[in-house]
Amino acid sequence: MLLSGKARLAGVLGWPVAHSLSPRLHGHWFARYRIDGVYVPLPVRPEDLELAFRALPRLGFLGWNVTIPHKERAFALVDRRDAAAERTGVVNTVLVHPDGTLEGRNTDGAGFLAHLRAEYPDFVPATALVLGAGGAARAVAFALLEAGCAQLRLCNRTSARARALAADLARLFPDRVLVCDWPPPPAALSDLALLVNATSLGMTGQPPLLLDLAPLPAGAIVADLVYVPLATPLLTAARARGLRVLDGLGMLVHQAVPGFAWWGGRVPEVDEELRRCLLEALEAPARTGLSVH
Repeated sequence: MLLSGKARLAGVLGWPVAHSLSPRLHGHWFARYRIDGVYVPLPVRPEDLELAFRALPRLGFLGWNVTIPHKERAFALVDRRDAAAERTGVVNTVLVHPDGTLEGRNTDGAGFLAHLRAEYPDFVPATALVLGAGGAARAVAFALLEAGCAQLRLCNRTSARARALAADLARLFPDRVLVCDWPPPPAALSDLALLVNATSLGMTGQPPLLLDLAPLPAGAIVADLVYVPLATPLLTAARARGLRVLDGLGMLVHQAVPGFAWWGGRVPEVDEELRRCLLEALEAPARTGLSVH
């Protein structure tokens, strides 16, 4: 590791934050490209978040990521936001500009699409079903519709949240969003190009996502944003049926690229070496409950 008094500084704010894979991810890139810089975990209590946003630029930080539970509050603490942040109401990446102003971005949706296209270049965004209505579901839903998804179906355990998200989406994409009952009926799966689990179901410590995948077409892609465990019950069931799958680790990696390009000073490469580095961390016995960022 190269580290001097002129080191480029970045980090991830969360409470707690010890579980985050981001320091390992960005640390790998700093080391790989021999950049004089460091990316550190920053445990910040909710009541101290505004103070941290004011202090970090004065300490020389070029930017930082934001994880649970700060993503929504971060939206109000930046000076300007990109279109993805404005549409989702969530900020996961903060860039410090030379004049000290803070720009908030949401890179989750773009990260999901980048992973999807890297794994399946032939994917055509026809009909998709997103399970969940939280921040990750919102980011993925907006990204899919912007990419040309003809019909997006939403399904959430609390139907009122799905309807609220659908109303937000419909303002920009009228007549392309449909809310389904929970669990989704077979008819909602029968013509899908893509099924996305954006809930916590299937995560270590959470109940499994019990969903009959039999109605899915043979060419459908099943994606799970959960990556602890990496082989969730949903993806295991999809593989057993011969369906194409997309695990949650790729979204974590691809959403990190724009941030590192800012504080690392170059666009990093996403490759198997990086994936192996992160898999080693995931396989460590003490590591549980990891989150995006």
